[in-house]
Amino acid sequence: MTEAAFRDEQVLISAEELASDPGAHTVLHATVTFPKPRFDGDYRPESGHATWRAAHIPGSVHADLLGGFSAPDTDLHFSRPAPDDLAAALAALGVTPDADLVIYDDGGMTWASRLWWMLRNIGISARVLDGGFARWTALDLPVETGDAAERRATTARTELPDHGLWRDRDDVLAVVSGDAPGTLVCALDAEQFAGTATTRYARRGHISGSRNLPAKSLLADGVLRSTDRIAELAEQALADTARPLILYCGGGVSACLVALALVRTGHDDIAVYDGSLEEWTADPALPMRTLGEGKGDA
Repeated sequence: MTEAAFRDEQVLISAEELASDPGAHTVLHATVTFPKPRFDGDYRPESGHATWRAAHIPGSVHADLLGGFSAPDTDLHFSRPAPDDLAAALAALGVTPDADLVIYDDGGMTWASRLWWMLRNIGISARVLDGGFARWTALDLPVETGDAAERRATTARTELPDHGLWRDRDDVLAVVSGDAPGTLVCALDAEQFAGTATTRYARRGHISGSRNLPAKSLLADGVLRSTDRIAELAEQALADTARPLILYCGGGVSACLVALALVRTGHDDIAVYDGSLEEWTADPALPMRTLGEGKGDA
């Protein structure tokens, strides 16, 4: 495996395992509230702190993907912070260097996967709660409400690595133009990929030449499918494609769930386009396709 696969691939934890020894883990809640678009360009993400405060896993703290866990001073909502800034955000929540980190969300595991991928890139191990808060509550496990007890900030780690798990606009453009090897993989639903559904972004469809592997297709009853089934779905979507794979979605979030699923099947040839369609569609010069518009629509 490449340097990116720097640790074992135990990337999930079940609700049952987490509940059996809750004090052994530091639990982060990573939800963002993201209403469905009412019209094209209707982009309204909000902090999930209120959702966490209404009900959360006991002892958990909210990690704000629109705040400290996103880069400041950018035009994009979910840009990854620099490694030192990410480490500082963890330290501000009282996360210690030896913490056994578990990340969960109130959605389809996409927000938790986003934070997991950011941490993985800088060499910090974490696991995502399989099925998220929905699975936790379905099992009638303990829930708290209101504010958490204040946690003392810790000293931030320094000199963290960058394992190169992200790609930016120019990297994607090089693949589209044929100047670099690889395959673009869209993690949005088939309707979004086709351009038939209302979109949050400036233009409908997908980046030219992309394949489609929807993040939601990798879940069954809210939990991640078996590795064998994920491998089958990936083979169906990505047969005869070049490597590496560059995953994208709307804001670099759902793509991280696909990344997590592929890591579980043994892939180490993947990266995520951080700006995704929020960035790409904002520039009318960058090529997009809807289904039926030429041979690039796979």
